[in-house]
Amino acid sequence: MKELKEYIDSLFDKEFILTGFKTAIVVGSLLFLINHGAAFLRGEMNLERWASALLSYLMPYLVSVYGQYAYRRKLSRNQYRHYRG
Repeated sequence: MKELKEYIDSLFDKEFILTGFKTAIVVGSLLFLINHGAAFLRGEMNLERWASALLSYLMPYLVSVYGQYAYRRKLSRNQYRHYRG
């Protein structure tokens, strides 16, 4: 449970936000085009599609921040082991 709280806190960590945001824009836009591009161009976007489109941007952000968070934890654990000898 502690790890989940730390991860949630990391979603708002200034060190992670910019990379997460850039990833969300690039990957989210690709996902949006793949999944909703045709419907968008035809003017067929409804509330359900917009909600799904939002997830197309949210998920890459969450994954990017998780990767950064996990890497930081790994480095911290390795430093702890190194100091313990």
